Amino acid sequence: MSGSDRSYVGITWDHPRGYNALSEASRGLEKKDSPISVHWEKQSLEEFESRPIEDLCARYDLVVMDHPHLGAAVGRNCLQPLNDWLPGARIKRIARTSIGSTFQSYYYEGKYWALPLDAATQVMALRLDLLGSRSIPVTWDEVLQLANNLSVVLSVGGPHALVTFFSICVALGEPPTSLDPAIVTSETTGGRALELMQELTSRMSDPELDLNPIQISERMTQTDEVACCPLIYGYVNYADPRAYQGKSLTFMGAPMAYKGGRHGSTLGGTGLAVSRRTRICPELIEYLLWLVSDDAQRTLIPDFNGQPSAAAAWSDPDLNRRWNGFYKNTFETIQDAWIRPRHPGYIEFQSEGSAIIRSGLRRGKSTGEMLQSLQDAYARSRSLQNSSQVHPKT
Repeated sequence: MSGSDRSYVGITWDHPRGYNALSEASRGLEKKDSPISVHWEKQSLEEFESRPIEDLCARYDLVVMDHPHLGAAVGRNCLQPLNDWLPGARIKRIARTSIGSTFQSYYYEGKYWALPLDAATQVMALRLDLLGSRSIPVTWDEVLQLANNLSVVLSVGGPHALVTFFSICVALGEPPTSLDPAIVTSETTGGRALELMQELTSRMSDPELDLNPIQISERMTQTDEVACCPLIYGYVNYADPRAYQGKSLTFMGAPMAYKGGRHGSTLGGTGLAVSRRTRICPELIEYLLWLVSDDAQRTLIPDFNGQPSAAAAWSDPDLNRRWNGFYKNTFETIQDAWIRPRHPGYIEFQSEGSAIIRSGLRRGKSTGEMLQSLQDAYARSRSLQNSSQVHPKT
């Protein structure tokens, strides 16, 4: 923030979904001659997922972040908790009106640390025209059956190998760390999840193992090479039939282990946090609250390529008509989505664990070997938590 003119600088991620609505909101401040201004800069998806949060908070006033970074941010005293500048009644209202656990994912150490700006979780992406008369898969067994006839790609690039593994474990009835906070997953569930990943990735080319969700979505909408990605962070932009004539994606619920089971999915999305360096004023609070209001979430955010966090937007019939049913088709999945750990050291584990799985899939390692390496990496991440200055996570 610069001196007395109340100019703020924010950082978001480099995709229309992450940038366009925020940029438009800043232009709105200029048009109404607001006493504050907000300039938004961008970073790549890879930087957004893995760049140290303390680096961003040292340089920016407003930080669009992912909830697993909270442990590091709070441990290094990078953020100002919402509880310090928002009344409790307002916080309760945001919690009540947000979809699924999007706001709850930013609750840590007894406080809220970010506003729910954007909601996303892993869902299934399909090219219905390529499926032809085939049924849309609902279970993982049906996904495997589809892969016998059409190209099915698993999202395992970057941190997504571990996240995909997590989601399959959730579908199998054992969310990670649920049996014991010190153990990633049991050998039975973890082994089944890795076996499923092995079967699907054995049909993929080596370069496909490095694709991130945006690259997979671009490939699905630009070519006819991929018919289905069973677990991918949903991007409503790619569901727009106007933008992708004949090749827009249809998004459906994440696969279940059995019909009627839980949609196995890991929550994503973004929160809007305020760094410690920021001087908060009433006009800034008004601006931030407007971004997460039902009004902005149903108009500005979707009108400018964003993906709203407000439950009212996800159930809005007009928005669903515009975006090929994206919200109603994936509503149950995001309501069910699992929240990742947020302890200090988790981000490092997310990167290391994904590399372990991806390397194991490439080299044909046994599921037991991969699980042991994952557990060792997870134990190292927990040792960082135990040696940090923060209290155990809530």
